[in-house]
Amino acid sequence: MTAAERREQLIEIARPVFAERGFDGASVEEIAARAEVSKPVVYEHFGGKEGLYAVVVDREVRHLLEKMRTALTGGSSRILLEQAAVALLDYIEQSSDGFRILVRDTPLGSASGSYVSIIGDIATRVEGILVDEFKRRGFDAKAAPMYSQMLVGMVGTTGQWWLDARKPAKEVVAAHLVNLAWNGLAGLEQKPGLRISD
Repeated sequence: MTAAERREQLIEIARPVFAERGFDGASVEEIAARAEVSKPVVYEHFGGKEGLYAVVVDREVRHLLEKMRTALTGGSSRILLEQAAVALLDYIEQSSDGFRILVRDTPLGSASGSYVSIIGDIATRVEGILVDEFKRRGFDAKAAPMYSQMLVGMVGTTGQWWLDARKPAKEVVAAHLVNLAWNGLAGLEQKPGLRISD
Protein backbone atom coordinates (compact mmCIF):
# COMPACT_ATOMS: atom_id res chain seq x y z
CA MET A 1 0.00 0.00 0.00
CA THR A 2 1.37 3.44 -0.90
CA ALA A 3 1.60 6.20 1.71
CA ALA A 4 -1.34 8.01 0.07
CA GLU A 5 -3.43 4.82 0.07
CA ARG A 6 -2.56 4.16 3.72
CA ARG A 7 -3.54 7.72 4.63
CA GLU A 8 -6.92 7.33 2.89
CA GLN A 9 -7.45 3.98 4.60
CA LEU A 10 -6.82 5.51 8.02
CA ILE A 11 -9.22 8.38 7.30
CA GLU A 12 -11.95 5.97 6.18
CA ILE A 13 -11.44 3.75 9.23
CA ALA A 14 -11.31 6.68 11.65
CA ARG A 15 -14.51 8.26 10.35
CA PRO A 16 -16.95 5.68 11.84
CA VAL A 17 -14.87 5.49 15.04
CA PHE A 18 -15.23 9.25 15.57
CA ALA A 19 -18.92 9.01 14.64
CA GLU A 20 -19.55 6.23 17.18
CA ARG A 21 -17.39 7.46 20.05
CA GLY A 22 -16.76 11.16 19.48
CA PHE A 23 -13.33 12.75 19.68
CA ASP A 24 -12.80 12.01 23.37
CA GLY A 25 -13.98 8.39 23.16
CA ALA A 26 -11.98 7.48 20.07
CA SER A 27 -8.43 6.21 20.47
CA VAL A 28 -5.43 5.86 18.21
CA GLU A 29 -5.15 2.28 19.46
CA GLU A 30 -8.62 1.37 18.17
CA ILE A 31 -8.11 3.11 14.82
CA ALA A 32 -4.73 1.40 14.35
CA ALA A 33 -6.20 -1.98 15.31
CA ARG A 34 -9.07 -1.63 12.85
CA ALA A 35 -6.57 -0.66 10.13
CA GLU A 36 -4.30 -3.56 11.16
CA VAL A 37 -1.32 -1.24 11.58
CA SER A 38 0.73 -0.12 14.55
CA LYS A 39 0.02 3.14 16.39
CA PRO A 40 3.21 4.77 15.05
CA VAL A 41 1.76 4.51 11.52
CA VAL A 42 -1.16 6.71 12.56
CA TYR A 43 1.22 9.18 14.22
CA GLU A 44 3.45 9.18 11.14
CA HIS A 45 0.56 10.24 8.88
CA PHE A 46 -1.35 12.62 11.15
CA GLY A 47 0.82 13.46 14.17
CA GLY A 48 -1.84 12.03 16.48
CA LYS A 49 -5.55 11.76 17.04
CA GLU A 50 -6.06 15.53 16.79
CA GLY A 51 -4.54 15.68 13.31
CA LEU A 52 -6.57 12.74 12.05
CA TYR A 53 -9.77 14.17 13.53
CA ALA A 54 -9.08 17.55 11.92
CA VAL A 55 -8.75 15.93 8.48
CA VAL A 56 -11.98 13.94 8.94
CA VAL A 57 -13.91 17.03 10.11
CA ASP A 58 -12.49 19.19 7.33
CA ARG A 59 -13.65 16.70 4.70
CA GLU A 60 -17.14 16.58 6.19
CA VAL A 61 -17.36 20.36 6.37
CA ARG A 62 -16.32 20.69 2.72
CA HIS A 63 -18.75 17.95 1.67
CA LEU A 64 -21.73 19.54 3.45
CA LEU A 65 -20.92 23.07 2.29
CA GLU A 66 -20.59 21.88 -1.30
CA LYS A 67 -23.91 20.09 -1.04
CA MET A 68 -25.59 23.23 0.31
CA ARG A 69 -24.00 25.53 -2.28
CA THR A 70 -24.97 23.21 -5.11
CA ALA A 71 -28.55 22.92 -3.84
CA LEU A 72 -29.18 26.67 -3.66
CA THR A 73 -29.65 27.09 -7.38
CA GLY A 74 -32.19 29.87 -7.34
CA GLY A 75 -35.86 30.40 -7.77
CA SER A 76 -38.32 32.01 -5.43
CA SER A 77 -37.53 32.47 -1.76
CA ARG A 78 -39.72 29.49 -0.90
CA ILE A 79 -37.95 27.29 -3.45
CA LEU A 80 -34.56 28.28 -1.99
CA LEU A 81 -35.81 27.36 1.48
CA GLU A 82 -37.01 24.00 0.17
CA GLN A 83 -33.68 23.40 -1.56
CA ALA A 84 -31.74 24.11 1.65
CA ALA A 85 -33.95 21.83 3.78
CA VAL A 86 -33.76 18.94 1.29
CA ALA A 87 -29.98 19.36 0.86
CA LEU A 88 -29.35 19.09 4.60
CA LEU A 89 -31.59 16.04 4.91
CA ASP A 90 -29.88 14.48 1.84
CA TYR A 91 -26.50 14.97 3.51
CA ILE A 92 -27.77 13.40 6.74
CA GLU A 93 -29.18 10.44 4.80
CA GLN A 94 -26.09 9.89 2.65
CA SER A 95 -23.44 10.77 5.22
CA SER A 96 -24.86 9.87 8.62
CA ASP A 97 -21.42 9.24 10.13
CA GLY A 98 -20.22 12.58 8.85
CA PHE A 99 -23.20 14.43 10.31
CA ARG A 100 -22.74 12.63 13.64
CA ILE A 101 -19.10 13.75 13.70
CA LEU A 102 -20.06 17.35 12.99
CA VAL A 103 -22.79 17.58 15.62
CA ARG A 104 -21.41 15.27 18.32
CA ASP A 105 -18.53 17.42 19.47
CA THR A 106 -19.90 20.77 18.26
CA PRO A 107 -23.53 20.84 19.37
CA LEU A 108 -25.93 23.47 18.09
CA GLY A 109 -25.65 26.51 20.32
CA SER A 110 -21.93 26.26 21.01
CA ALA A 111 -19.97 29.39 20.18
CA SER A 112 -17.59 27.75 17.72
CA GLY A 113 -16.99 24.55 15.84
CA SER A 114 -17.41 23.08 12.40
CA TYR A 115 -21.16 22.50 12.41
CA VAL A 116 -21.80 25.91 13.91
CA SER A 117 -19.58 27.44 11.21
CA ILE A 118 -21.57 25.70 8.48
CA ILE A 119 -24.86 26.78 10.03
CA GLY A 120 -23.49 30.34 10.18
CA ASP A 121 -22.53 30.22 6.49
CA ILE A 122 -26.00 28.99 5.54
CA ALA A 123 -27.65 31.62 7.77
CA THR A 124 -25.69 34.35 5.97
CA ARG A 125 -27.02 33.12 2.62
CA VAL A 126 -30.57 32.91 3.98
CA GLU A 127 -30.21 36.41 5.42
CA GLY A 128 -29.70 37.86 1.95
CA ILE A 129 -32.83 36.11 0.72
CA LEU A 130 -34.82 37.40 3.69
CA VAL A 131 -33.60 40.99 3.30
CA ASP A 132 -34.98 41.03 -0.24
CA GLU A 133 -38.24 39.39 0.82
CA PHE A 134 -38.67 41.73 3.81
CA LYS A 135 -38.08 44.81 1.64
CA ARG A 136 -40.54 43.55 -0.95
CA ARG A 137 -43.21 43.15 1.73
CA GLY A 138 -42.43 46.43 3.48
CA PHE A 139 -40.99 44.79 6.63
CA ASP A 140 -37.98 46.03 8.56
CA ALA A 141 -34.98 44.40 6.82
CA LYS A 142 -32.90 44.86 9.99
CA ALA A 143 -34.75 41.85 11.43
CA ALA A 144 -33.55 39.55 8.61
CA PRO A 145 -30.38 38.33 10.44
CA MET A 146 -32.45 37.22 13.44
CA TYR A 147 -35.01 35.44 11.25
CA SER A 148 -32.29 33.72 9.23
CA GLN A 149 -30.80 32.29 12.45
CA MET A 150 -34.25 31.07 13.49
CA LEU A 151 -34.92 29.37 10.17
CA VAL A 152 -31.53 27.73 9.85
CA GLY A 153 -31.54 26.70 13.51
CA MET A 154 -34.95 25.08 13.07
CA VAL A 155 -33.75 23.09 10.06
CA GLY A 156 -30.47 22.11 11.77
CA THR A 157 -32.14 20.96 14.97
CA THR A 158 -34.73 18.99 13.02
CA GLY A 159 -31.88 17.39 11.08
CA GLN A 160 -30.29 16.25 14.34
CA TRP A 161 -33.61 14.64 15.36
CA TRP A 162 -34.12 13.04 11.94
CA LEU A 163 -30.60 11.56 12.00
CA ASP A 164 -31.90 8.80 14.27
CA ALA A 165 -35.68 8.94 13.68
CA ARG A 166 -35.62 8.59 9.85
CA LYS A 167 -39.42 8.72 9.83
CA PRO A 168 -41.26 10.26 8.15
CA ALA A 169 -39.45 10.33 4.80
CA LYS A 170 -37.08 13.23 4.20
CA GLU A 171 -39.38 14.84 1.62
CA VAL A 172 -42.19 14.86 4.19
CA VAL A 173 -39.89 16.30 6.88
CA ALA A 174 -38.66 18.97 4.44
CA ALA A 175 -42.23 19.84 3.41
CA HIS A 176 -43.27 20.28 7.05
CA LEU A 177 -40.18 22.35 7.84
CA VAL A 178 -40.90 24.65 4.93
CA ASN A 179 -44.59 24.73 5.85
CA LEU A 180 -43.79 25.98 9.34
CA ALA A 181 -41.06 28.34 8.20
CA TRP A 182 -43.01 29.77 5.28
CA ASN A 183 -46.54 29.88 6.68
CA GLY A 184 -45.95 30.12 10.43
CA LEU A 185 -48.24 28.36 12.87
CA ALA A 186 -51.18 30.59 11.93
CA GLY A 187 -51.02 29.68 8.24
CA LEU A 188 -50.04 25.99 8.23
CA GLU A 189 -51.22 24.04 5.22
CA GLN A 190 -53.07 20.85 6.14
CA LYS A 191 -51.22 18.74 3.56
CA PRO A 192 -47.88 20.39 2.79
CA GLY A 193 -45.84 19.38 -0.22
CA LEU A 194 -42.63 20.54 -1.85
CA ARG A 195 -42.89 22.73 -4.91
CA ILE A 196 -39.40 21.82 -6.16
CA SER A 197 -40.73 18.36 -7.01
CA ASP A 198 -43.46 19.77 -9.28
